[in-house]
Amino acid sequence: MSDAAGGEGRPRAGMAAGLGPKAPCNFVNPLLTDMYQVTMCYAYWKANKHNTEAVFELFFRKNPFSGEYVIFAGLSDVISLLDHYKFTAEHIQYLRAQMPSASPEFFDYLSSLDCSQVKVQALKEGTVVFPREPLIRLEGPVGIFQLLE
Repeated sequence: MSDAAGGEGRPRAGMAAGLGPKAPCNFVNPLLTDMYQVTMCYAYWKANKHNTEAVFELFFRKNPFSGEYVIFAGLSDVISLLDHYKFTAEHIQYLRAQMPSASPEFFDYLSSLDCSQVKVQALKEGTVVFPREPLIRLEGPVGIFQLLE
């Protein structure tokens, strides 16, 4: 695996695959998840565990279409999501309505949240991969990972 973050700090769009910057997709945003993930993030935040370091690995269990292998692709989309991950004022307003008993400070936390502390390691795009091999490894705060999951 290679470091897809472009060095220390915030990941850079497309750097891992040698691709140019990718514009964010308006459809893909922090609310493209379910409330379970948001409430779990709230539980981590409430217990002051949201900044605990965690490691997540992405892999698949079975080859699609009865194939023998797959070709890894989509890393630039992952990097773009991480680069542009930000709750808008409208997102926060919606979540406040869904979680009326949550502490107001939690929404301040969400408003300031980004993926600048997330480190990415990934296979090179176009690599032949097999089931159960890690494709992408993310290291960073468990609070953000709960939302990205």
